[in-house]
Amino acid sequence: MKKAETSMMSGIITSVVLVLGVVGLVWMLASAGGARNDGGGAAAGNVTMENGTQVVRINVRGGYQPALSEVKTGIPTVLRFETQSAYDCSTSIRIPSLGIAKNLPLTGVTDVPVGSLSAGTLHGTCGMGMYRFDIDAK
Repeated sequence: MKKAETSMMSGIITSVVLVLGVVGLVWMLASAGGARNDGGGAAAGNVTMENGTQVVRINVRGGYQPALSEVKTGIPTVLRFETQSAYDCSTSIRIPSLGIAKNLPLTGVTDVPVGSLSAGTLHGTCGMGMYRFDIDAK
């Protein structure tokens, strides 16, 4: 091959690799990086009452399902994280506004009391900030 042909092939390969990298990054950000994991952002029916306490069930594995939950204000609330063979950063939860930082077991159930919430949205993330969950108190 001539030097010009080799240089042109190298340029094409570099361009293809860059395009694939950008497409991969966009896909990763759209599917996980802070995106809702509940299929549309609507609040799910995952809240029950147990002995006067609201219990919010959140499945943990590759994010949080549902990513949006709705609770009532002024009622003691517990977030119940359920993990099953979760080997990613979603097993490390952070709720900065409440000073909560907790590592969850790879498999198991962990209750995190958050008290009686005021109207508004409580934001939580994984330890890396890739996945998030929100609790809307109304």
